[in-house]
Amino acid sequence: MKEQILQEIKNSRIIAIVRGISSHQITDLAQALYQGGITCIEVTFDQAAADLKDNLAAIERIRTQFDEKLFVGAGTVMSGNQVELAVKAGAEYIISPNVDADVIRRTKKMDKLSIPGAMTPTEVAAASFWGADLVKVFPAGILGPDYITALRGPLKQIPLLAVGGISTENCASFIRAGALGVGCGGKLASPALVEEKQFNVITRIAGKYTAALTDCQTG
Repeated sequence: MKEQILQEIKNSRIIAIVRGISSHQITDLAQALYQGGITCIEVTFDQAAADLKDNLAAIERIRTQFDEKLFVGAGTVMSGNQVELAVKAGAEYIISPNVDADVIRRTKKMDKLSIPGAMTPTEVAAASFWGADLVKVFPAGILGPDYITALRGPLKQIPLLAVGGISTENCASFIRAGALGVGCGGKLASPALVEEKQFNVITRIAGKYTAALTDCQTG
């Protein structure tokens, strides 16, 4: 399954990052994203919340209702215990904002795809050393596509996911720079649009991302 998910990310070139959306709204959002061509969704953990029950419920709903259509993962996972909670809820990949050896090891032990976050070459290399399948480079929008190209020089064996500030206008440039895929949050899965129930708008935005990435030619 890990290989299948990694291949899907490589094929679709995008993970939709869902943050601040309740489990009661997640089904409509997931459907809107799917209709726009999205096949991978990350539900981020709210570390400031009293517990993760609503985030876990959102993962479970996506996994239950879209199991044949969408690959769902957990994001902002900060501990080995949270890895176990995410996997129990149905998460198929684990994404973190940092390089945490315990999180990576626990993810691998549970046979799930590990995607830790990094910025510097040292962090990217460390993530790979601990067993990451894919490394999230954040904040990619500030660092720019040239930074991805520079990282790929000495570390071309490590697949990278560009995250942070990714728009419909710049997403393809990160793929051309060598990123395997991109992660898109508020510009795609906007809490304001969800609250206003403008799911048709979300579908259109998703379609713009998928079209830009589909048309992108890598070097």
